Amino acid sequence: MTLEQLHALFLEHPHISTDTRKIAENSIFFALKGDNFNGNAFATEALDKGTAYAVIDEAEFYVDERTILVDHVLETLQQLATYHRKHCKAKVISLTGSNGKTTTKELIYAVISKKYKTIATQGNLNNHIGVPLTLLSIQEDTEMAIVEMGANHQGEIAMLSNIAQPDFGYITNFGKAHLEGFGGVEGVIKGKSELYQFLMANNRYIFMNADDPIQREKLNGYAKKMGFSTEDHQFYNTQLVQADPFVTLKVEDVEIQTQLIGKYNFSNCCAAILMGKYFNVPLTYVKSALESYQPQNNRSQILTKNGFKIVLDAYNANPTSMRAALENFSGMQETQKTVIIGDMFELGETAAEEHQSIADLVQELGFESAYLVGENFFGTQTPLPKYRTFEDLKAHLSSHPLSKGTLLIKGSRGMALERVLDLL
Repeated sequence: MTLEQLHALFLEHPHISTDTRKIAENSIFFALKGDNFNGNAFATEALDKGTAYAVIDEAEFYVDERTILVDHVLETLQQLATYHRKHCKAKVISLTGSNGKTTTKELIYAVISKKYKTIATQGNLNNHIGVPLTLLSIQEDTEMAIVEMGANHQGEIAMLSNIAQPDFGYITNFGKAHLEGFGGVEGVIKGKSELYQFLMANNRYIFMNADDPIQREKLNGYAKKMGFSTEDHQFYNTQLVQADPFVTLKVEDVEIQTQLIGKYNFSNCCAAILMGKYFNVPLTYVKSALESYQPQNNRSQILTKNGFKIVLDAYNANPTSMRAALENFSGMQETQKTVIIGDMFELGETAAEEHQSIADLVQELGFESAYLVGENFFGTQTPLPKYRTFEDLKAHLSSHPLSKGTLLIKGSRGMALERVLDLL
């Protein structure tokens, strides 16, 4: 079966299934493989549950004419996504970066969807499977598609760019994330910049934070770009009014009061405003979109529970985002501030150094109380209370409850520090 013929079938059955536990009736099932499973083995089950076709790459699992045998299921999914992306009229905006990708994606969606029929990456489905699935959610009448791209190794952003073929692109920042896979900070810069390389090689448009010296250097001399800046008036001017705790900013003498905490969210908002400007979304719509957006999924959420005011930022963490969160929390005009922070993952040989640096920062900022959780923090040299496991922290807090006040909770996803809420 040719790619064109497969795409024709997809247009008749425009839903993709990859998990037999969540089969969409009349969909096309792609039998993907993982470290611990072989999707081919589930083709019969998928067909029995109502999928229209099953795409497999092992002949022994062929069932009948509803089974489509290909050389490689994942590659076929990716090729189909690119074919479909070119078939549809939607303009594609791709974004990547070390921190703030998902929040920025949601802010851009909030702004752009005020004027255009828009789709965006769901959750953080931003890898070699998630990007194709996002592209295949583009419909005939979709005008804009916002595609988040994540990576933890060099070459991945280049691959995802070739799949998505973006018309526009934006990099949030270059931080200390996935240092183990990228091979250090320089590796992060090189890996994330693969999006710039694709866009420049294909004469596509780039949005940029003109106050980021790395972006200025990388894009120096490239004409098809538009940036925002708090200082350089050759770019779109944005001003941070305050961030205590919520970000308030001003553009074109219009003040926008968001429900996002932290100075680190200022540039995320500016990116969405900049794209609204480029795509002629009225500033009144932009203001409405940003002011009504509420963070979710443990990302910079402000909650209250049992007398505590909680800054919950436990979705993920790396040295750059951890430092920004701690410094922002330190600057908040709150009393009785407590921090509970958990290990940062994927730092490779720099893990000990980076965790020690964060432990030193916590001590330097002088919070009323602080708790460090995880193997890496447990290994730091610090007088601060530290616990090897979450269970150790839980045992301590059961006999020494936290004092009422304001609490920052932040750690990598694997630490699942949102569990602290159950201890309050």
